[in-house]
Amino acid sequence: MLRLSQSPTDPAFVQNPYPFYDRARAGGDLFFWEDYGQVCAVSHQAVSALLRDRRMGREIPPECQPVIPERLKPFYDIEAHSMLELEPPTHTRLRSLVLRAFTSRRIAGLGPEITQLAHELIDKFPTSGPFDLLDAFARPIPILVICRLLGVPADRADDLLSWSNAMVSMYQARRTREIEDQAVTATEAFRAYILEVIAQKRRAPADDLLSQLIAAEEDRTKLSTDELITTSILLLNAGHEATVHTMGNGIKTMLETGEREIHEASVEEILRYDPPLHMFTRWVYEEVTLFGHTFKRGDQVALLLAGANRDPSPYPRPDLFSPNRVGPANVSFGGGIHFCVGAPLARLELLLAMGALFERCPSLRLAEPPEYANVYHFHGLKRLMVRID
Repeated sequence: MLRLSQSPTDPAFVQNPYPFYDRARAGGDLFFWEDYGQVCAVSHQAVSALLRDRRMGREIPPECQPVIPERLKPFYDIEAHSMLELEPPTHTRLRSLVLRAFTSRRIAGLGPEITQLAHELIDKFPTSGPFDLLDAFARPIPILVICRLLGVPADRADDLLSWSNAMVSMYQARRTREIEDQAVTATEAFRAYILEVIAQKRRAPADDLLSQLIAAEEDRTKLSTDELITTSILLLNAGHEATVHTMGNGIKTMLETGEREIHEASVEEILRYDPPLHMFTRWVYEEVTLFGHTFKRGDQVALLLAGANRDPSPYPRPDLFSPNRVGPANVSFGGGIHFCVGAPLARLELLLAMGALFERCPSLRLAEPPEYANVYHFHGLKRLMVRID
């Protein structure tokens, strides 16, 4: 198996990790990433297969459970009840409760609100000079929409963004003691706030996801209070983090290539071409030989979603942004039982918000070369400075 070294925080890699994926894929479906000390899947066929293989999963095997330092327990106490980190039957129970809110009818019903919000934000754009489109457009839309879906007051959106960013930083390669301390502080503040909102919802339920989850919590066989808190935090975090990165990356790509038309196929190409999450890990539950390698129980394998999306086998000329590309489904939302529950909502936000942006601002252009932030395993911009002529 090909063995490669590449720091995930190296500035050149942060700005453009795709040449490394190409080098890794040239050695086959799998390679060993020295810096992580684990096998990685980098081809589309391998990533797609391992996402769906039930001999692997997200839940850590009991014998591999790490010792959690006391100072980090508030963060990991929340994560312990996350359906993203669990397997059936617990995962099935939690996911089924959430999916009741993510119906196609409810998602479609958010369409007019997304469009209106996009136009309201565009109305506030500066009439001269450069401005950061992430702050002015890409960040507000996903957080306000997920707040609306959950029934969480939007007046604390800035706090929610801050807490979420701090918590998500725990899964980035640049993680430090300072980042850990900030994540714990954010976790405690987030938990306290969600408890306040839950108390309000108990007094005055509404037609929203959080009220539905509270109703399920009252039947303790369906949802515990800890699961209610964690699920609310997970949905708020996941409901905007990836969408912000995708929207920023997508607008950057559209401005660089001169493309302006947004439709369902171009949304899929945006997701394929420069996705928001590049690495998704899984634990091996039983010995199995796949793609020429024997995995043992307790091994961890990294699935390089962005590498799979740039595989030339299913996607000819993969480094070319082609809005009308035809090919297999990209893996940006994962696959199998952990396929992103918010994928339909994210697609709708990208379609409607970016459609409104390019319709209203045909002269929108970059004001400076965009730079990606040091946030691997994620992939998103520091800022997106633009101007409207």
